[in-house]
This record gives sequence, C-alpha cells and structure tokens, in this order.
Amino acid sequence: MRRPLNAFASAAIKKVHVKAIANVLTGLVALSHIGFLILEMFFWDHPVGRKIFGMTPEMSASTAVLAANQGLYNGFLAAGLLWALWADRRELKIFFLGCVCVAGVFGGMTAKPSILFTQALPAAIALCGVVLASRHDRS
Repeated sequence: MRRPLNAFASAAIKKVHVKAIANVLTGLVALSHIGFLILEMFFWDHPVGRKIFGMTPEMSASTAVLAANQGLYNGFLAAGLLWALWADRRELKIFFLGCVCVAGVFGGMTAKPSILFTQALPAAIALCGVVLASRHDRS
C-alpha cells in the first residue's frame, strides 16, 4: 500500500511542475522566434514566404532587406530566451519574454493585428508562467 506524500514533498513536486511548464512555454516562444528568423531571413522572397505573408513577388523583393533585419532581431530574442533557459536565470527569462511582449504589441499595432496572437500572447503566457514559478520557489 502506498503512503501519501507529506506536504513538503507534495509542494516540492508542484514547484518542479510549475517551473517545468514555464520552461517549456519559454522554449516554445524561443522556437517560434527561430521560425520567424528562418521565414524572414531565408523565405521572405520565396513562394513559401509570399504565401504566408500574403505578398506579391514585387512587394517581397522590395522589402526583403527589411525582413532580413527583422528576422535577425527575432533571432536575438530566441538566443536570449535559450540563454535564459540554459542559465536557468529567472530575470533573463522575464527580460527577454518582456521584450517579445513589447515587440508583439508594437507589431500588432503597427504592422498586423494577428501578431498580437502569434507573438505577444504566447510570450505573455510564458511570462506569467515564469512569474508564477518564481512565486512557488519562494513559498
């Protein structure tokens, strides 16, 4: 017969689960930004990129350099998030997820409203997870 876990062990397991979920969410945000980098730097002026972003060949050709620059910035965000995960540093996760949220809100307001849902919302959810996990660490 299995004995129930004591309160301390149960709390420790809960902390691990909350942190693991926050890390997975942060990793998914990083992975999506690697995807954005690939699309914007390598497939912008390609039939795949034109289809995804709804552009004509003329438009994609004339904006390819700007898109590559944007893709590079998305790569920096992904690198920062991966560094934060590797270093297991809460403040880095919060900083880079916050940067993604700000970039997503700005992009949603100035470029395409769907960016709010593809970039800002996932980062905000991951950010909430990181903050929640840090609160569990303190208790």
